[in-house]
Amino acid sequence: MRSSGSGKSGGRGNYRGAGNDRDQKQGQGRPRKPRPEERRYDVGPGATKDGPKAGRGGAARGGAKGGPKRPQQGGRTEPARSREYETRVEERNRERYAGKKDVKLPKTFPGAEQEGERLQKVLARAGYGSRRACEELIEQARVEINGEIVLEQGRRVDPEKDEVKVDGLTVATQSYQFFSLNKPAGVVSTMEDPEGRQCLGDYVTNRETRLFHVGRLDTETEGVILLTNHGELAHRLTHPKYGVKKTYLAAIVGPIPRDLGKRLKDGIQLEDGYARADHFRVVEQTGKNYLVEVTLHEGRKHIVRRMLAEAGFPVEKLVRTSFGPITLGDQKSGWLRRLSNTEVGMLMQEVDL
Repeated sequence: MRSSGSGKSGGRGNYRGAGNDRDQKQGQGRPRKPRPEERRYDVGPGATKDGPKAGRGGAARGGAKGGPKRPQQGGRTEPARSREYETRVEERNRERYAGKKDVKLPKTFPGAEQEGERLQKVLARAGYGSRRACEELIEQARVEINGEIVLEQGRRVDPEKDEVKVDGLTVATQSYQFFSLNKPAGVVSTMEDPEGRQCLGDYVTNRETRLFHVGRLDTETEGVILLTNHGELAHRLTHPKYGVKKTYLAAIVGPIPRDLGKRLKDGIQLEDGYARADHFRVVEQTGKNYLVEVTLHEGRKHIVRRMLAEAGFPVEKLVRTSFGPITLGDQKSGWLRRLSNTEVGMLMQEVDL
């Protein structure tokens, strides 16, 4: 009769690795495969023989089939790809992609291969909204390039050469900036002043590009003065050939005769020649104090003050309320504002740009 202890021992004797003679003999002939609880894991920093610590398995990091082989713990290294195999792979890839460096993009319209930027990108940079909004402008036939209305999407333009218009107004396609400043009295119309007086440059600090003023205003004259980095536009706005009109409000003391406007329009003789106003009207009267509006296209120094003084009415206060299509509106004294795309387009239209 067998004892209970020997029965348990006999029941477990067939378990592999439990110490039977056959397993021991096999172990002497070849290396025994480790049991699951004895396997080591190459998991990452901090991995020990006790098992994985944290992180992803070796297969996920390149240890899967076809990936680079990594050294195992214990100094044993698995075989990597041979140098001959790597060379064959490189040669095959070189043959596969040889002659395919110049990839041609699909043509969406005639001439799509030309250099330049996409039209909707240029419009978006100029401030006409998102690229999708600019595509809608094109779909609505509101955009033209060099006088030709554009209907197809993806059209490319050269910002340096092509003329782009939206609703008939020219778009500033380059990195141009346009500002209007309500210049206060006492500010010098220069960007820098060696004498340390307050000047226009004090109102445009921290700008990404150098700006310059369009024309001048007397130190004591207030109102609209334009600042930009568009040299050609600034030149034309001040050139007598284009005759851009400027409007002023002048405070004078009356009474004034009824024919004052006619005299100013006919021309006032000054030391440097005749000066003529394009328009004159009385805006407001309070007793003997008058506020009159004078519009002219000349830009000579102190022109409005000299004309009214020569007519017998010295100016006590002078404000420029508009420069071409750019008006002062409710802009406060000393405030700088960026011109809208419509205003820039109207300025360019004024001087045939």
